[in-house]
Amino acid sequence: MKPFDYQRAHSLADASGRMGDAASIIAGGTNLLDLMKIQVMTPSRVIDISRLPGMDRIEPHGDGLRIGALVTNTTLATDARIRAGWPVLSRAILAGASAQIRNKATTGGNLLQRTRCPYFYDTAMACNKRAPGTGCSAQGGSGRMLALFGTSDDCLAAHPSDMAVGLAVLGAEVEIRASSGDTRTLPVTQLYTLPGNRPDIETGLEKGDIITAVILPAPRIGTRQTYRKVRDRASYAFALVSVAAVLKMDGDTIAEAALAFGGVAPRPWTDAAVNGLLTGKRPEPATFERAAAHLVPDTAPHPDTAFKRPLLRRTLIATLREASGLAGQVDTARNAPSGAPQ
Repeated sequence: MKPFDYQRAHSLADASGRMGDAASIIAGGTNLLDLMKIQVMTPSRVIDISRLPGMDRIEPHGDGLRIGALVTNTTLATDARIRAGWPVLSRAILAGASAQIRNKATTGGNLLQRTRCPYFYDTAMACNKRAPGTGCSAQGGSGRMLALFGTSDDCLAAHPSDMAVGLAVLGAEVEIRASSGDTRTLPVTQLYTLPGNRPDIETGLEKGDIITAVILPAPRIGTRQTYRKVRDRASYAFALVSVAAVLKMDGDTIAEAALAFGGVAPRPWTDAAVNGLLTGKRPEPATFERAAAHLVPDTAPHPDTAFKRPLLRRTLIATLREASGLAGQVDTARNAPSGAPQ
């Protein structure tokens, strides 16, 4: 462990003023402390904002909710308002990490957690995200957790958050306080930057910026919401592929569709064209196949992630069947006794 200064901020202005090139904000610390122990992150100053008042509340905001950046993942996932109006968010959070980590991890920290690419975690390996200009060991290396979309020659890493995928499909925004005291909002999907030739720049946050809250829009009344996560084991594992879906049905037609994908890109991945291929269509296998065919790339950027192509296709189709109600209809017919009407 390299030595560092621990400083407790007394206000957001105080926290912003203490930030510099070698400083890191700490709240729950579930990701930062792990990275400090293996010297992947070596801040000279750690600024604790965990005791700042008012940032651990979930409050009405117009027709939606304002979720403070210090609200824990457990509090957010189990809040009755979230479970009733935005259930896909609750399901996404509960699919991530362990109960102990969710009890400590915060909303703001979850959004800013770092990739789980094995080369990022191994300081003996070249990694442009960890040490710009050193190269990308994943190129020509091995890695099942790498991305399918949004990669570059300099980085193949995927973003690990389940919660961010749930927020993205709901059209949530991130509230950011600048060092000047001004506040701005960004859609969750625009918080993150694609790697290009600077994988070390992961977000659009500027020096002194602090995430203060997440803003949820009005609940999607009458929608069916679900989150499906495929991983190597049933608990405490990051997604190989995940799909968040919000569908609104009008009789036997999909009136509205919103999808977001995790484990496959450097940020929660969305594709408006896929939503468009579903909207106004009947929820039937051919419709789902067309949407999946449009989404899934023809090739994978790394040979070890080629398996994610059919996995993403099947996961998307299964999620759409569940959200549209088609799965229950098909399963009922399949399980009917021999000779029974179908």
